[in-house]
Amino acid sequence: MIAGRIDAEVRFEIEDLYAEYADVLDTEELDRWPKLFVADAFYDVIPRENYERQLPLAIIRCESRAMMQDRVRAIRETLMFEPRFLRHLISSIRITANGNDEFDVTANYAVLETLPDEMTKILNAGRYIDKLVREEGKLRFKQKRCVYDSSVVPNSLVFPV
Repeated sequence: MIAGRIDAEVRFEIEDLYAEYADVLDTEELDRWPKLFVADAFYDVIPRENYERQLPLAIIRCESRAMMQDRVRAIRETLMFEPRFLRHLISSIRITANGNDEFDVTANYAVLETLPDEMTKILNAGRYIDKLVREEGKLRFKQKRCVYDSSVVPNSLVFPV
């Protein structure tokens, strides 16, 4: 790989990680979600205004894979919410190599939500700002920041974005 250039194989591997991420959330296989991250990963869902002003307040914030596992357990065992179907659309993936199998990646996302007796609507939209590293031969998220565009968040935002 030439400095600053991403070869096709690595690009495919990164795009495949994003496809797996969307599939895990869309099929509600939430036990697989934390496994896409390294142990000391950081994950948050934060409004654009707070991100741009470097304010830490986020609606979801996990500072390790263990905290993500706790979130999954809470969703499965304690939270009550109406059944729904989610679809994650991820596009415009931009990759910057930082050397030694470390990458900065940004991508646009939109999460569609369908309740059984309602029309599909946009639940959340924004931009992923991520850091990827290789762990045990596989690329994993070291940081995933879900920076959403609207200052209004539906109270139905239960699942990771």
